[in-house]
Amino acid sequence: MAAAELIVRHLGLVDYLPTLEAMRTLTAERDETTPDEIWLLQHPQVFTQGQAGKPEHLLAPGDIPVVQVERGGQVTYHGPGQLVAYLLLDLRRLDLGVRELVTLMEQALVEVLAGYGVEAVPKADAPGVYVGGDKIASLGLRVRRGCSFHGLALNVDMDMTPFGRINPCGYAGLKMTQLKDLVATPPAFDEVAKRLEQVLRQRLGYA
Repeated sequence: MAAAELIVRHLGLVDYLPTLEAMRTLTAERDETTPDEIWLLQHPQVFTQGQAGKPEHLLAPGDIPVVQVERGGQVTYHGPGQLVAYLLLDLRRLDLGVRELVTLMEQALVEVLAGYGVEAVPKADAPGVYVGGDKIASLGLRVRRGCSFHGLALNVDMDMTPFGRINPCGYAGLKMTQLKDLVATPPAFDEVAKRLEQVLRQRLGYA
């Protein structure tokens, strides 16, 4: 059963580390009455290395910082023009398992992209969303005390070259793509964020 309220924050371009600390704090301090939150934002350039991350997948990080984090998954890249959604949810209250939440996130991304005429699909063996074999969105979650944090990243309109400095999500040669390169007229970033908010609200039962 969802709580009555979902707080959605559109945070703009925010540094990774303070945002990570804020997620950890909210998750540590929340109780059964705390409203769920979704944070929609962009980060300055950063590589994040998940719990299973192997150093050999960082090929040439160069001047871009690398941050070790507690989410699932391997190494990924965040940068301006990538839409990040952090889902700070009480999964017990929503009666959602982790796998169900991952599926919900993947299907939400598929729905948003379909709205722009882009046919995308999840992969059973490699979490995320793909267009013709190229990855357009990455997922990584952590659950603590029945509550989720971290979330998803959708490539909208960004400099894609830093993905070449890593094996994205631990897959050598995995090609990454973005919404801008798949549509005739790229949509405004804020419009994509609002669409994703609407779809997540609906799928989580907060519509």
